Amino acid sequence: MDTERKKDGESSLSRGLSLLELFSPEENEMSISEMARRVGMPKSTTHRLVVDLLRWGALEKSRGGVRLGVRLFELGHLVPDHSRLRELAIPFAHSLNEITNLTSNLAVREGSEIIYIEKINSRDLKVPHSRIGGRLPMHCTALGKAILAYSSAQFVSSILEGELAQVTPKTITSPDALRREIAGVRQSRVAYDFEESQLGLFCVGAPIFARSGRVVGALSVTGATSRSQARSFAGVVLASSHALSHALGAPSSAFAAA
Repeated sequence: MDTERKKDGESSLSRGLSLLELFSPEENEMSISEMARRVGMPKSTTHRLVVDLLRWGALEKSRGGVRLGVRLFELGHLVPDHSRLRELAIPFAHSLNEITNLTSNLAVREGSEIIYIEKINSRDLKVPHSRIGGRLPMHCTALGKAILAYSSAQFVSSILEGELAQVTPKTITSPDALRREIAGVRQSRVAYDFEESQLGLFCVGAPIFARSGRVVGALSVTGATSRSQARSFAGVVLASSHALSHALGAPSSAFAAA
C-alpha cells in the first residue's frame, strides 16, 4: 500500500511539473482545458493538479486561466550558487555594458545548454536576442564555448558525441571543428560566436571561476558588428571575467592557459 502511494505521489509530482513546463514568455497564461490537451491528461486530473499547484503557489489565477506563481520566483532566488554569482556579477555586467555600449550577458550551464541569468541590454541592439531565463545550446554560443573549454573531458566528450544542432548556417556542427575551437579558447581564454546562434550578431565571452577553481559560468557582450571589431572587445571581457572570478574567490591557477 505504501509503495503504491509513493508511486502515485511521484507520478503526481511528475505530472504537475509537466504542467509548469507548458508556460513560456510567449504563453504566460493558459486555460485548464488547453493544459489538459497539451499534456494529454484528462481534464479532471489536470484540474486536480492545478488546484494543488494553486494552493502551493506555483500557479496563480489570471484572466485567461492560470499563470506561474510568485512562489517559483522566490525559490529561484534561493539557489545558492546561481544567486550569489548573479549578485556579484551585476556590477560587472553593468560596467561592461557602459564601456562597450553592447549588451552584456551572464550565463551558467544547465545540462547541455546555457541559461541566461542576467542581461543588461544595449539601446543600440535592435535585433531580438536572448532573454533572462532563455536557453541555447552550448556549442553555438561564446558563453557555452567558454564554459566547455574548462569543463571535464567527460562532459566535453558528451557534447561532441551528441547532436550539434545547426542553429544558423554558420553554426559549427563538426565535432572536430568544435574540438579545435574549444582548444583555442583554452589558449586565449576568450570564446567567440560569429553569427552561430543568430545571424547578424556576434558574441565575445570568457569563463568565470569559483573558489574551488571550477568553471561556474561565463560573461559576454553581444552586438551587431564586424569580426575584427568583435575581437577588439576581448580584452575588456576577459578583464571583467577575471575580476568577477577573483570576487568569487577563484585561485590564480584557474586562469592559466592550457
